[in-house]
Amino acid sequence: MKDLFDTAGVRTTYCSAVFADHVPPVTAAAVRLLETAGWTNAGKTNLHEFAYGVTSQNRHYGTVPNPAAPGRTSGGSSGGSAAALVTGEADGALGTDTGGSIRIPAACCGIAGFKPSYGLVPTDGVFPLAPSFDHAGPMARDVSGCSALMSELVPGFTTEALASLEEVTVGVAWLDRCDPLVRARLEAVAELFPRRVAVDFPTAEAVGPAFMREVGDVHRELYATHSDLYGDNIAGKIERCLQISDGEYAAAQLARRELAERAATALEGCDLLLAPTLGFVAPPADVDEPEVRGSFVIFTFPFNALGWPALALPCGEAEDGLPASVQIAGRSGADALVLAAGLTLEGAL
Repeated sequence: MKDLFDTAGVRTTYCSAVFADHVPPVTAAAVRLLETAGWTNAGKTNLHEFAYGVTSQNRHYGTVPNPAAPGRTSGGSSGGSAAALVTGEADGALGTDTGGSIRIPAACCGIAGFKPSYGLVPTDGVFPLAPSFDHAGPMARDVSGCSALMSELVPGFTTEALASLEEVTVGVAWLDRCDPLVRARLEAVAELFPRRVAVDFPTAEAVGPAFMREVGDVHRELYATHSDLYGDNIAGKIERCLQISDGEYAAAQLARRELAERAATALEGCDLLLAPTLGFVAPPADVDEPEVRGSFVIFTFPFNALGWPALALPCGEAEDGLPASVQIAGRSGADALVLAAGLTLEGAL
């Protein structure tokens, strides 16, 4: 599991030097659920420090490699969980997702990752990034693996594959904002859904200051005391978060409410949304994270702001022979339908 989940008696660093010797007394709820179901902890996985980054470049514990595409980023922040699945060191993994941190590594490493509806999988015992945007969820080599983990993370949860993709109407968004081959793969996926319609689904840039204010509140006292221990690729971001004003926060909260209204209108008449996870394939591992962060989260962050379930799965080779990733999202509570559509699509692909 991602080293953001507490494990009783086992060092849990949140991949920061601030917590280098931290050994929590209690295990995170999601970890307990899986252990009770018979899963064995194969180890703690590396991540972007404090989960605040999209590349898993960690100044303290090293950059997570991408075994599926050597020399390319593994994505983040749950990059270690994705890498462990690719190498076969784990059969399933736990990640967290506040702006895309399950789905982005899934896209970069060619696996599946599922961000459930907000609050469905417990985050007790998980170090927060931005609490009202934070989600915990499963990662696996395929959608069926994510579905199996969900059945144990959420008692009573079940998923059944659809008999046919004709059973759902999908809205299709953002394909024209992708690199050419990624767009081609996604258009081919969209054609597998006979009932599809182009929709003008909103992105969530205006909600960003609300996310940043919450990050600042989490780190306000910690950073004041331990700023010298923060890695240089997150320290600047934390400092900007600490400067978000009450006015900026209020405006972003309003934008979040408006996003929910616009999203509901855009998806009217549709069961699900089909969209890119990323508009490009995994870039080089040494990419400048603050510079590219916005392009990584543009298609993933809206569903954190909304609290909607969203699944990422690979859908064929794109630029440089690397995998493209399609995202299937649904309204809050439609987790089983999202996974069912993903299972059926995966079979069709």
